[in-house]
Amino acid sequence: MDINKDIQQKIDSTLQAVDGIETVNVSPFFKDKTMQRLFSEKEEVVVASSWFTPKLQLATLACVVVLNVLAFTQLDNSSGTSSYDENLNQFAETYGLSSSSTTSFLN
Repeated sequence: MDINKDIQQKIDSTLQAVDGIETVNVSPFFKDKTMQRLFSEKEEVVVASSWFTPKLQLATLACVVVLNVLAFTQLDNSSGTSSYDENLNQFAETYGLSSSSTTSFLN
């Protein structure tokens, strides 16, 4: 029975605290002003945080083009068609993709 009295006292004190809450007067345009501030700040943050600007895009494109040009010039200068053919034939013989004139011990 003692527990029930404690629970009833807690319920009564809670209801008395709720009765003590006063109403708050809010401006009728509070919601509109708040929404405008939220969305205006949000748009500014998005614009300010764009890190991949057109200048950076152009610099990246230039770097990629320069690297490709260097790679193609090095490829053309370092290896001729004869070494390419030799490497291709060696690859084909290694993996058994072509018939070679040499005999194998496994045949």
